[in-house]
Amino acid sequence: MSGIFVTGTGTEVGKTVVAAVAAHTLAADGATVAVFKPCVTGLDELSADGPISGDIGPKSARRLADHELLRAASGSGQSDEEIAPYRYGPPASPHLAAALAGEQIDPERLRAAAGRAAAGAEAIVCEGVGGLLVPLAGEYLVRELAVELGYPLAIAAGPGLGTINHTLLTIEVARAAGLVVAAVVLTPWPHEPSELERSNRKTIAALGEVTVMTLPEVDLAAPDSWPELRFSR
Repeated sequence: MSGIFVTGTGTEVGKTVVAAVAAHTLAADGATVAVFKPCVTGLDELSADGPISGDIGPKSARRLADHELLRAASGSGQSDEEIAPYRYGPPASPHLAAALAGEQIDPERLRAAAGRAAAGAEAIVCEGVGGLLVPLAGEYLVRELAVELGYPLAIAAGPGLGTINHTLLTIEVARAAGLVVAAVVLTPWPHEPSELERSNRKTIAALGEVTVMTLPEVDLAAPDSWPELRFSR
């Protein structure tokens, strides 16, 4: 089957948007798409004002949580539990959010959930949490889960100052663990990139020996306007 694991150089670098656009592209191609994210945190920050909506579109009553956006983008009928086995309110690292809830994330539960999701689809898009070295439980990091699932990696990164170091470090950590890096996606890519941004893209491609793609800022309420995002198998 076709699969991709989306990670990032850190938090708030566009992982969920990259994963959602990739899932939407696969679904538009006619594939049955499953989505998976081991843990979602920060649910307390979402507004609960008005009727709850899990749809993409202008009538959505609030910003969707990551797992809800992935489900809507892919057209998946998966439940919250099937997409994200662990979901917490505080905006914190998964291991801390779990501890605050009096729990500990179980790696076996994550592997089993990802396996069930993949079994029911022709393609799967997995999204990590933070970066590859974010702990899920003890010494079990997002990197370990990515290795166990075995899908090629797409790395979401910002296009601006500092991205060369962050992105090359992520590539190095990934390859040292045996992961195949399918591409780096710089996002949000401006309509008129600066010399710095163009240089960053060229430098990452050359030093990282990797395909560097770009994704402009997308309107999450208008999926029909999203560009296509495909990764080589």
